[in-house]
Amino acid sequence: MRGRDDRGRGPSRHLVPWVAVSLLSVLVAGVLAVVVTRGDVPESAEQPRTPLAARATTIDARAFLDTYVDAGRVVRTDQGGDTVSEGQAYGMLIALGADDREAFEELWRWTRENLGRDDGLISWRWQDGSVVDPSSAADADLDIARALVQAGDAFGRPSYVEAGVELGRAILDHETVSTPAGLVLVAGQWATDAPYSFNPSYVSPAATDVLARASGDPRWTQVERGSRAAVDSLTRDGQLPPDWAQLDEDGTVRAVNGPGGQPVQYSYDAARTVLRHAESCDPVDRRLATDLAEVVARSGRPAVATYDLAGSPQTDVSSPLVTVAQASGLAAAGQDARAVEEIRRAGDQQQQSPTYYGDAWTVLGPMLLTDPALGGCPLLEDSR
Repeated sequence: MRGRDDRGRGPSRHLVPWVAVSLLSVLVAGVLAVVVTRGDVPESAEQPRTPLAARATTIDARAFLDTYVDAGRVVRTDQGGDTVSEGQAYGMLIALGADDREAFEELWRWTRENLGRDDGLISWRWQDGSVVDPSSAADADLDIARALVQAGDAFGRPSYVEAGVELGRAILDHETVSTPAGLVLVAGQWATDAPYSFNPSYVSPAATDVLARASGDPRWTQVERGSRAAVDSLTRDGQLPPDWAQLDEDGTVRAVNGPGGQPVQYSYDAARTVLRHAESCDPVDRRLATDLAEVVARSGRPAVATYDLAGSPQTDVSSPLVTVAQASGLAAAGQDARAVEEIRRAGDQQQQSPTYYGDAWTVLGPMLLTDPALGGCPLLEDSR
């Protein structure tokens, strides 16, 4: 079993200060431009506006790509300069949302040439000129496949669609297991022996829907059903999903410590569960996103980086990802104005403690909430 990275939790000392300020300023300017159709518009939004989606897909996206991408490689500047498949996936989705064909092609070329595996999956980690961990990460593989299919349609490149469907087939063949509830997406090709390592934040209803439509493979419907059952089992009775879980052959699933010894908690992995379900076109998934955001809000405090599964804060440290996740849950509940404020707060947090991971989600989160190009059903409308 491979260990996961620490998600870039500490402040980066490698980022030029103006970059962090730029990312924040464009985020805030864009956020205030949302046309709230289901709630009250903040007073500050009455000033001259640029649409949220337009900002999320141009200036702030450009800042991310310029800051972290070097000749098609997403560099984790606060993680020793390495590259992980997750970062490549985020870069491709951001380039797609920004309609940057050249950046997308460079990112995909570097990914397939440097991280491609013989079984069709993507190696997880690269550093100093070579792959240092060839294990796959199912979330990255799924996001890359989704990005390829969507880019093929957006850019008129059938070869991208074919590559996305092919990667999707490898995911089905090597990163899913059969349970009484259906096929379940496990953490990677290394997690297919029982008990299985399961990460609820890897489950992406929007991505599976994109691949189901592109491929016509009925197994994607089974993956959606089985993975949803696993997530539902973990979140019943008002519980938050854990960063990591264990799945038994009989379909039983329970929270466990992470591969690197991380405690049972809702934090830098699990918060993505809210975002991934909020962007889904299925009302059932959106309801889950709303419910999870309500659990986090029970404390009556602004969102922080870590919670126990009952929703009690475990730290005073903030996390842009967790805050953006709260925004998505609020948007799923129709509380658009509050969602906008949470997005703005995430930008403030990222400025105070800039990281690759935080930057990725302060750009990608608003994209998922506003831009249909990524394949989901956006919750926030704008005046574009």
